[in-house]
Formats: sequence, structure tokens, C-alpha cells
Amino acid sequence: MELSILAAAGFCLAAYSVVGNDSIQTLGTFLSSNKKVDWKWIWLFIAGILVVTLTYSWVVNGGDISSGRLDKIPLPPGGIQWYHVAAPGVLLLLTRFGLPVSTTFLVLSVFASTLVFEKMLVKSMVGYAVAAVFAYAVWFFISKFFNEKKKITSEKHKKAWRIAQWSATGFLWTQWLIHDMANIAVFLPRQLTFWHLLFVLFVFTIGLGFTLRSRGGKIQDVVLSKSGTRFVRSATIVDIVYAITLLVFKEWNDIPMSTTWVFVGLLCGRELAVHSLYNPGEKAIKAVWPIIAKDFIKILVGLAVSVGLVLLIKFVFEGS
Repeated sequence: MELSILAAAGFCLAAYSVVGNDSIQTLGTFLSSNKKVDWKWIWLFIAGILVVTLTYSWVVNGGDISSGRLDKIPLPPGGIQWYHVAAPGVLLLLTRFGLPVSTTFLVLSVFASTLVFEKMLVKSMVGYAVAAVFAYAVWFFISKFFNEKKKITSEKHKKAWRIAQWSATGFLWTQWLIHDMANIAVFLPRQLTFWHLLFVLFVFTIGLGFTLRSRGGKIQDVVLSKSGTRFVRSATIVDIVYAITLLVFKEWNDIPMSTTWVFVGLLCGRELAVHSLYNPGEKAIKAVWPIIAKDFIKILVGLAVSVGLVLLIKFVFEGS
């Protein structure tokens, strides 16, 4: 199956906008704690994992790079239309304003049926809650035993934590690709040829280069506003907790979910746990509430835009 111009344009726009928006989830803490590392080395590391992960999925799943996440979301009968391509365009615009919107809702919602959309929403809400509770438990426990912000003086320990962080980031990046590749591959045939695969890998590699060169861009502020995310130990623990949460939901079922909601839930649970230790009782809630509310409002804005796009397409352009 040949790619139409609209399908190719939609894929390229989705690849850049989705990675640009979701860079805070997978690479945000990694970038903030590796400011002194040349972005080209980070690009080589991240792009290498992407090439291996997508190629493996393509081989194992018979040409499918979405790991089965698009089984219930077929291509539109009439092919890709201009209003499908508009979805990642809106995402790119919102990203420029620093809004951590859900790429799953914003992009997949214009392709998915109402039933699948409802399942995506429920799974994402559960993901937000589970991530918040899991993160709260983890940080409340570890904060009692060591200070993740304390400066590492031993060169041996520094090296060990760096290795741990790069390994955790690689694991997290792999899990994110398995979940969110559907948001980009939705514009493509469900079984790609070898040449299609090369095109996908090329576009992704270039898009990653632009994103990493700007160190995550405007949306990186969401991570930098949280306690201690510039420290290597904090960044490593965030990545591990997030990756484990995504792994659990990957094994649950193949319905796509919003990894953005999971990530924001994780950061909220972490902030509440950290502040609870130093500001017991109501003080912790008062200190954290503005941060939690601000992030939650942002993802609700993204959800509202997604629902608006769905209604516009279903009832105006498709006339259903």
C-alpha cells in the first residue's frame, strides 16, 4: 500500500508534535539532570533505542510498529483526510504554549469509535490514579531513608547513578514507544513495508534531533517546576517508577491510554509525598495543591480540545 500525501504529512506532523509534547514524560528528567552532556550523545542514545524497538516490533508483529495498539482503530474507509492531519497540528500549537496535553486523546480520538474512546478515557483515568498512589508510596518510603537531593561526593557512586539513570531512561523510552507509537502510526498502513519502515525511522530520528537540541523546549518547564528533578537520583527514580507503571498497563490490554495522564499523576503523587514529610497535615496539601491543580487543569484543557475535535469531525465533516 502506497502512502498518500496526506498520510505522509499527517505522520510527519504527528511524529514531531507527539515527541515534542511527550518529551517531558520520557526524557524530561533525563535532560534536566544531564545539562552538561552534549545533546548529540543523548540523540545517538535515544535514536538507537528507537531504531531497535521499532524494528523489533515490525519483525515480530508482521509489519506493525504499534505493538497491536491499533487493532481496534482501523484506517478511515475514505482514507486520511485533511481534518485528520489537523489533529497533530493542534497538538503542535498547544505544545508551543507549554500545555502537557494527552496526545492519545488529541490524535487518536479523531480516528477511534466512541466505544474505543470511552475505554481509552477510563484506562487513562485509572492510570492517573494508580500512578499517583504508587508514586506517593514509593517516595514516602525512600524519603525516610535517604535524601535524593543530597550531593553525591563519591566518584564511584556518581558513576553508578549515571549508569542507573541511563539504563532507566532506556527502559522507560522503550515502554513509551510501545504505548504511544500508536498516536503516530495511526496515519500509516497497519502493516508497513521495509521501505515504509526506513521512512519512519528517518523521520523519527530527525524529529528527535530537533527536540533534543532544544532540550525539550517550552514544555520542559513542567518537569523543572517539580522538586529535585534536576538531581540524578531523583530523575532515575522517576523514570523507574514511570516505566514500571507503563509496563503494568501494557500487559493489562491493548487499548491505547494517555501516558501523559499517568506521568502527571506520578508527579502529583511524588510532590505530595515529598511535602508530607516536611509539611505534615494540611500544610502539605496547601503547598502541593496549586501545583497539582495547575497540571490537572492543563490535561483537562487537552481533553476538552480532543472532545471538541471528535464532535466537529463526526457531526460536521463526516456527517454521522
